[in-house]
Amino acid sequence: MRIALYEPDIPQNTGTILRTCACLGVQAHIIEPAGFPVTDRAFRRAGMDYLDRVIIQRHADFAAFDGWRRESRLKLVLMTTAGAQNYLDHAFADDQIVLFGRESAGVPQAVHETCEVRLRIPVAEGLRSLNIAVSAAMVMGEALRQTAGFPR
Repeated sequence: MRIALYEPDIPQNTGTILRTCACLGVQAHIIEPAGFPVTDRAFRRAGMDYLDRVIIQRHADFAAFDGWRRESRLKLVLMTTAGAQNYLDHAFADDQIVLFGRESAGVPQAVHETCEVRLRIPVAEGLRSLNIAVSAAMVMGEALRQTAGFPR
């Protein structure tokens, strides 16, 4: 499985997601520009001590990322509060990459339109969303359960 972060805003959330990726054996893709320096040094300074255990691929922008994923024949699954389908009702597969938007703004409409699937995590009425790092852990847990992809 793979996670992609679209122009992440908050380094602590990104660090937590990268740690989750390291522990679960999930590739991480960061689509720039980010709201903070996307360097090994910056991640280490933020306490990311698992950096050497995670595969991180950086993409200069969404166009570069989208070209890479199309060439790799990967389907794009967007996690969004506007998603019509509950993530628990989706059949995850190894040829998918799960995309999370910016904490402050999600993804633009043009990015929405490139995604084959749009999923949501159901939350209590009147509440907007969970923290992105919590969301990523929940979704990856389900995706790995379905694909028997947890580390042995």
